[in-house]
Amino acid sequence: MNNSHFDKIKNGEGFIAALDQSGGSTPKALADYGVPEDSYSNEDEMFDLVHQMRTRLITSPSFNSDQILGVILFEQTMDREIEGKYTADYLSDKGIVPFLKVDKGLADQETGVQLMKPIHDLDDTLSRANERNIFGTKMRSVIHEPNTIGIKAVVEQQFEIGKQILDYDLVPIIEPEVNIHSEDKEQSEEILKDEILKQLNELREDQNVMLKLSIPTKANTYKELIDHPRVLRVVALSGGYSRDEANEKLKENHGLIASFSRALIADLNANQSEEEFDASLKSAVDSIHDASVNKK
Repeated sequence: MNNSHFDKIKNGEGFIAALDQSGGSTPKALADYGVPEDSYSNEDEMFDLVHQMRTRLITSPSFNSDQILGVILFEQTMDREIEGKYTADYLSDKGIVPFLKVDKGLADQETGVQLMKPIHDLDDTLSRANERNIFGTKMRSVIHEPNTIGIKAVVEQQFEIGKQILDYDLVPIIEPEVNIHSEDKEQSEEILKDEILKQLNELREDQNVMLKLSIPTKANTYKELIDHPRVLRVVALSGGYSRDEANEKLKENHGLIASFSRALIADLNANQSEEEFDASLKSAVDSIHDASVNKK
């Protein structure tokens, strides 16, 4: 494991950018960026265009290691290059820690939750992640209702796969998202916290994980998780909130930092000049960084 990366994630002041849109979410991400679906005729062209978008982001002067601790990448991005270097190496040289999304999407909803689909090629992916100098991984499940059976199943699946990831000397980001529009969101969050604590308490002293959670309804609900000795960092997804709303909610939660995707890139457009693009990105980075480090 890269010790400087470990120290930066554990102790650095900033946030983690999520640039891990997969095949299903890429068309919308491109459309929001000003690249309509008729701009490409097949999946290969689509992924070429989204890599151009990510490259523009990552190489921007406004995308800097003073404010951005790490970046979550899509699997294809890991195997692509930026300015002649594999993406993770480019990020590392820039002082930013690379993570990799490893899940294959969500199963159908059952008992109020969506588990992850099976990850049949996980061992191969983790081996390649080590070759590409990736520091950690991310995988997402979704909780829609405060169903104890369902939430328990989500957390157990996350930690079971997380332990596989730890065996490859990678740090897993456990992401059991609570749908921000679900009824009884606060109740789901209390059940989720308890189930995560059970799993954290079973980890060995040499096993460290990260958590990526929806910003809680009640401020500082996850403080016990943030302070847990087996938790390297707790980050928050924007989950569909606007950037301003997500930032305001984040500021109320001590120790919680951002890991935003849509809220980070919402104002960026393919047709912007480099000056306009950098200015829009700087505004987003500044505001998310401020919400991550300055608390009410």
